[in-house]
Amino acid sequence: MVQWRWFWVVLLAGGAFAVTPEDQGREIFAELDRRNSGYQDYQVNLRMVLRNAAGDFSERLLRIRQLEVPSDGDKLLLVFDTPKAIRGTALLSYGHKTEPDDQWLYLPAIKRVKKIASKNKSGPFLGSEFAFEDLANPELEKYDYRYVRDEEYEGRDCFVVERFPRDRYSGYTRQVVWVDQIEYRVEKIEYYDRKLSLLKTLTVGGYEAYTRAGYWKPARMSMLNHQTGKSTELHWGDYRFGTGLMEDRDFTTNSLKRVR
Repeated sequence: MVQWRWFWVVLLAGGAFAVTPEDQGREIFAELDRRNSGYQDYQVNLRMVLRNAAGDFSERLLRIRQLEVPSDGDKLLLVFDTPKAIRGTALLSYGHKTEPDDQWLYLPAIKRVKKIASKNKSGPFLGSEFAFEDLANPELEKYDYRYVRDEEYEGRDCFVVERFPRDRYSGYTRQVVWVDQIEYRVEKIEYYDRKLSLLKTLTVGGYEAYTRAGYWKPARMSMLNHQTGKSTELHWGDYRFGTGLMEDRDFTTNSLKRVR
């Protein structure tokens, strides 16, 4: 297996300049972003499993639709099908490359669409260990980066990169990300809170390549909160690409009230 080493050199005007860890980290995520671009749209079904510190659990079924917007951030719609108490609850997210994302939550019990304030996006999403900001697409421009080291994880050679949210309302001071060196897939993320303490760890697995372009998508994710002992698992299935989703039909605040 080819072992990558990060002694990168740029030749400029006859001189040699070592690339900084910040440049290296950004370049890794730029390549990751490039490999995940061009899918147009996709839909996927999810099973969410919430566990408390004692191991007791509950399940929810939901669907995600996502639309690629090359000129800006992607658009995402998440809809709950079960349990009955929250059926029809929907989250709409407009990603932006540099500005804070716009997010709206539809609550069918009161038939109301509520815009989520930027300062509240670090809060938990419907009792899960995922925050509202975790559900937004991590646009390349939203972070600063620093390459840390090469490291093997679960038998795969990975880049370990720190990324630092630029959003002042983020609930995280930094994230440490393990990226597979061959396919540029995110394998693990450690999240550090505003007190610089380890808050959560996300592990990702069961990747499969979809479509001729080879878009790698996971079958499972697990978010463990180290401070509470709670966790949330996401089990992904039935990915469908190029389904004909339309921005002005499927991703508007009015469409939230019509989702089924």
